[in-house]
Amino acid sequence: MSDDIAGILNEAEAKMTKTIEVTKEEFSAIRTGRANAAMFQGITADYYGTPTPLNQLASLQFPEARTIIVTPYDKGATAAIETALRESDLGVNPTNNGDNLRLVLPALTEERRKEYIKLAKHKAEEGRVAVRSSRANAKKAIEKLVKDKLIGEDEGVRAEKELEVLTKKAIDGVDAALAAKETELATV
Repeated sequence: MSDDIAGILNEAEAKMTKTIEVTKEEFSAIRTGRANAAMFQGITADYYGTPTPLNQLASLQFPEARTIIVTPYDKGATAAIETALRESDLGVNPTNNGDNLRLVLPALTEERRKEYIKLAKHKAEEGRVAVRSSRANAKKAIEKLVKDKLIGEDEGVRAEKELEVLTKKAIDGVDAALAAKETELATV
């Protein structure tokens, strides 16, 4: 097989693997019954006029499964952090004791669990679309090699079959991550 085909397939596989990783990261930001740091990745607070990620403004501690203690590095940012947490989609109301903020995550209701599962399915579909996009780009590149007569048609067909195997593997990876997240969300 030509080096060009190997390069195209390797690049497609790398993009598909990255898509699976990104999808898993997006799943980790979806709240389950336990508190984790990934839940706070998308939260930014207005710090002296600049939207700043929460992890740059405060440390997070998890003394219990549903309790988080947020300790600001700068006490002047406490009010901004409190506002950002209250307005986030976590559904929490921070308690300010002067030194830090205490968050108690409410137990997930059945309705909220279903919303999160729906969100996870949406993120998984975005992952599948990204995988298919990588496949389409690689397929175009292979077809161009055949059209320009740099490789034979048989070689092009074999490369497309390999590409389909890579695509199926990547989509199965996204589906497996979705199944794990659904199980995690359904567990009470």
